[in-house]
Amino acid sequence: MLDINPGLILWTIITFLILLFILGKVAWKPLVNALQAREQGIRDALLKAEEARKESERLLAENKEAMRHANEETSRILKEGRELAEQIKNEIVAKAHESAKTMMGQAKEDIQREKESALLQLRNEVADLAVNAAEKIIDETLDEAKQKKLVDKVLQSLPKN
Repeated sequence: MLDINPGLILWTIITFLILLFILGKVAWKPLVNALQAREQGIRDALLKAEEARKESERLLAENKEAMRHANEETSRILKEGRELAEQIKNEIVAKAHESAKTMMGQAKEDIQREKESALLQLRNEVADLAVNAAEKIIDETLDEAKQKKLVDKVLQSLPKN
């Protein structure tokens, strides 16, 4: 059943070796070159991926630093804004107090002037009443110079308050 044929074995080995030689010359080098190129491509891709990872880590660190700096800047600006607002508020309050003091002083001066004017008017009316009363009492009309002299004398005798 199974016969070993030495001629067939020899020719099979020779054919195999020739085929191996032809494949080695024609196909083996392109296959090896393709595998080496693929291996080199994979290595390059891994290196690029590693570089990209490092670059992304560097950018992430830079972004974190920029974010921290932006937060600090925002905090500083807000603090300055609050301080400026407080300063403006204090200035407005001080101006309002100063304005109120000025208005109070003016009001006091106005009241004093009105008081003096009213007292002067009252004195004049009292003087006129006194002159009229004196005229009726002495039943004599005084000329204006005598009236003024008499009024001044009466006013000087009155208390100053």
